[in-house]
Amino acid sequence: MTGHPLLKVFTRKNVLAGLMFIAIAAFGLWLSRDYNVGTLRRMGTGFMPQALCWLLLGLGAIVFVQGLLERPRAIDPADAEQQVSVWQSLWPISVVAASMVAFALTIEWLGLVVAIVLLVLIAGLAYRGLKWWEPLVAALVLTALCWAVFVLALGMSVKVLPEF
Repeated sequence: MTGHPLLKVFTRKNVLAGLMFIAIAAFGLWLSRDYNVGTLRRMGTGFMPQALCWLLLGLGAIVFVQGLLERPRAIDPADAEQQVSVWQSLWPISVVAASMVAFALTIEWLGLVVAIVLLVLIAGLAYRGLKWWEPLVAALVLTALCWAVFVLALGMSVKVLPEF
């Protein structure tokens, strides 16, 4: 990579990821600026969004600093020859986004269990090194956890299974 040394630092993946996290957190904090935060005992509508944004901001700062401090690596000629197509680089994010869309479209119609299983199985396609049983176990664990938290603990009225 040629160019200004500062440009080389700010194009590192961790630096860019940290800046992205910080920007998203700042935007979230700005959006929730008028929400009532409340106290730990009586949380307002802005408590969780702002708490999550502050956590994301801290994570972004850590990733950003880590990216600034990492040493540049020498490029291996074998790695330089392996060109990744745009489609190959966009595949994981496209599949994960599609899994979230599938979840959003099926949660009310098919219920929590089916929506989570679809979410995990579709997202599992993003990583090609998975064994067939790993997404199934992840789906079962996540389904049980979500059911315990949202239905049992919080008492939310979420459709759990489809009604045919």
